[in-house]
Amino acid sequence: MKKAFLFIWYIPRNIAIALIDVYQKFFSLDHSFWAKWVKSHGHCKYHPTCSEYTKISLKKYGLIRGTFKGVWRIMRCNPWSDGGVDIP
Repeated sequence: MKKAFLFIWYIPRNIAIALIDVYQKFFSLDHSFWAKWVKSHGHCKYHPTCSEYTKISLKKYGLIRGTFKGVWRIMRCNPWSDGGVDIP
């Protein structure tokens, strides 16, 4: 009974992670299959990239807090930021 409840509880989080995976595979300038032809070393000044950071945050903190942490990271990614290593 408890496993079934946890499975249902994590469905929204897993859908968000799956959407990030689709974005990374097809549209991302750092992760997609065509990214190596656009720019060999990627575009993101942070490590891990914003999408990877959001995915890690979702797994670690859950849907609501992970989403807020991901949005905050994307807002910090601007021309005036220093970048660098940022671990959730």
